[in-house]
Amino acid sequence: MTKILAYQVRDDEQPFIDEWAKKNNVQVDSVSEELHDDTVEMAKGYDGVSFKQRTVISEKPEFYERLKSLGIKQLACRSAGIDPVNLEWADKNNITITNVLSYSPSAVAQLVLTQVMQLVRHIPQFNNRLKNNNYVVNGLRSRELSELTIGIVGVGRIGSTVAKIFHFFGATVLGNDLNPREDLEKQNILTYVSKDELYRRSDIVTSHVYYDQNNFHLIGEKQFALMKPSAFFINDSRGPVVDTQALIDALTQKRLAGAALDVVEGETKIFNHQFKNETPVPLYNHLKKIPNVLLTPHIAFFTDIAVENMVKQSLDDALTVIEGRHSDHEISYRRSEVSNKN
Repeated sequence: MTKILAYQVRDDEQPFIDEWAKKNNVQVDSVSEELHDDTVEMAKGYDGVSFKQRTVISEKPEFYERLKSLGIKQLACRSAGIDPVNLEWADKNNITITNVLSYSPSAVAQLVLTQVMQLVRHIPQFNNRLKNNNYVVNGLRSRELSELTIGIVGVGRIGSTVAKIFHFFGATVLGNDLNPREDLEKQNILTYVSKDELYRRSDIVTSHVYYDQNNFHLIGEKQFALMKPSAFFINDSRGPVVDTQALIDALTQKRLAGAALDVVEGETKIFNHQFKNETPVPLYNHLKKIPNVLLTPHIAFFTDIAVENMVKQSLDDALTVIEGRHSDHEISYRRSEVSNKN
């Protein structure tokens, strides 16, 4: 019987793993550990590996050599992000990488809508007033979505879903992407503009780009300086896409009206952990103290539909490669920057 090892399995993933294993007559064993140099030996005796984590698998090329020596020919990511993997080292050892690129664009897009509505309706500020027994509404009048311009940086599967949602509410939608989808413009859902124009015109700027070194601090001091003081910023893509200190500066100097962040730099030191006092990431502690900032612990993907899709598609891909067939979700080292736009 084919055997697959699933690393860092959460309790909510296990029922979907069990269901898939029974249906496909494959043995899938789960462990709570992440896939790293000190846990790679767990894969001994298995035909394939499924994993999901935000930390880098290994800083050593020998890790991939060890996987190859264990007979592992693939790594199936239960997520869209493949930044934990060194594609070059995997390629050199004939290890096929797959990811779940489209687990549920709606899940992420719906969180964006939730964040926008809270920011625009000043819910964080009203909550602060309520905590202080203050029920005065003066100074926090809202605008309606039909009055707003939404700027989407990265109009892939998720970004295009975001565009459709806000178009439905009557907002003006702007987009910027390396590979514009002409159908969205033809349907008058959005208008593609340069990044600078998008930053200048938008009332809401939301980031949905994929992360690689080319996108490190893609949005920083220069970009925030272009935005309106009345604008809100949202990042549900990857933490390092945004220069956190530059964002904090813009917020504290009132050059931005507010922000919502589901991802942050250094989040692997925080998310899925509990702390008695402050977190070990000083910038995150600062963000928590800013009243017009909404923070969530990387939950955009965390819906029943999305989790099921991530688990089952990952295992489908693992089995496909194990059996010598081609998966449409294979990530080529040489074309990764193009094929993995989120």
